[in-house]
Amino acid sequence: MSSADRAHGRRASSGSGQTDRSVPSAEERTDGTSEHRAAPEPQPAPALGELEGAARTIFGERLELAQRYTEHLASSGIVRGLIGPREAPRLWERHVLNCAVVQELIAPDARVVDVGSGAGLPGLCLAIARPDLHLTLVEPLERRVVWLDEVVADLGLDNVTVLRARAEQAKKDVGPVDVVTARAVSALVGLVDITLPLLKGSGELLALKGRSAQEELDRASKKFGRFGVRSSEVVTAGASLLAEPTTVVRLVL
Repeated sequence: MSSADRAHGRRASSGSGQTDRSVPSAEERTDGTSEHRAAPEPQPAPALGELEGAARTIFGERLELAQRYTEHLASSGIVRGLIGPREAPRLWERHVLNCAVVQELIAPDARVVDVGSGAGLPGLCLAIARPDLHLTLVEPLERRVVWLDEVVADLGLDNVTVLRARAEQAKKDVGPVDVVTARAVSALVGLVDITLPLLKGSGELLALKGRSAQEELDRASKKFGRFGVRSSEVVTAGASLLAEPTTVVRLVL
């Protein structure tokens, strides 16, 4: 990727050309009839409340940026289909803080690729919490890429590059990578096929998972030899800050 592609406010593209068909248009229904449906309404960003202490610990003096990002999620993120309206009241605990605590697992100045970044979860949360990190957000769908570009520009995040590409096409564009992150992309057994090659033989995958993390790890372990996985474990992040810590599968090459 050229230096121009990495400049603030610029977007890189691998030329995947994928058409976004994940959300039917207002005129489309699965039964073939037509219906005009109203777009989701923007929601107010939730107050931090009792989570303010944890948020200040995680984001420090950049908490205002995290609040502005959460406002983007609650407003344009909902209107444009990146976040469901029902998620608005729990954006902080279920999404923003849940993702941001993963920063404690990442070494200083790491080069991080967030695969299937979507609404910037966890990529933008990490970029805000850790300005020393160098983030590349890999996302194939144009409408999501446009939204990510807008949010990155508004927040002035000069440590973030947005790349429109499928993960399996991004290897030549991302350069050296220390850490790959992924959240809600696919089961681990399939995720390793599209994420571990980005590490080019050295680095870590941090996959944010739920209660099935160990089961997914066991199922995927048969593939680890192919990629040179040296260690694998289920760890938690944010145990001292959140009532429900974040569960992460960590694979080290």
